[in-house]
Amino acid sequence: MTIKFQQKPSIIIKPIAKHNGMFLCVLGGLLLCATVLVAQFYWQIFRLAHIFVILISLVIILVGVVKLLEPDISLYLTPDKIIFNHRYGHWQLTWQDIQNIQPVSEVIGLDREALPYIGIRLVHIDKIAKNISIRLANRLIHQQKGLIVYSVLHQLMTFEQAQINFDPFVLSNGESIKGPIAAFLHQSEQLSAAFGYHLFLPADSFDRDINEFNHLLKQCKMASATYQET
Repeated sequence: MTIKFQQKPSIIIKPIAKHNGMFLCVLGGLLLCATVLVAQFYWQIFRLAHIFVILISLVIILVGVVKLLEPDISLYLTPDKIIFNHRYGHWQLTWQDIQNIQPVSEVIGLDREALPYIGIRLVHIDKIAKNISIRLANRLIHQQKGLIVYSVLHQLMTFEQAQINFDPFVLSNGESIKGPIAAFLHQSEQLSAAFGYHLFLPADSFDRDINEFNHLLKQCKMASATYQET
């Protein structure tokens, strides 16, 4: 199916990470209540078993709460831009700021390993500097540690390159960026050297298969060019 934008529509993407949050909270709550009731009569006999089940119940409830805290909408796709929405903030880019979109994979030995991300390569890294919230930049520095560790283990970057760099980041126009955004930009450059992408959309922020969502993003990028010409 070919996408054709008309007027000013938005394609709204709801994250799969939010699915079953309420179910897990209810399940954990019921299991906890049942365990507490039974423990009143058999605590001395099955004390360790009851403690274990109570801990499991609390973990289930915690996972459910974390899912419920995820934003209802993870991505907005419009004729002009893509907006990534996170509980710690957001970033946005015009489609013209994006050079390439692909599922992230890496050749290891004779095999190609697929990673649970869609990578976005920017025309220039300056494009994200003014279009990401400080809180989200700070969060992504740590949230992307899995990619950093993977890169070091497979010798895509050195241990020194993997360290968080809080030095000022100098944009192409000479402007100096400081703080968490600077650290995020330094990390994005290192990840770009390792994988070829500056930004990474995690698979749990989609509502469909990673290849299908990648196809949707590419269609939106192509359709945006047509939309702006009309």
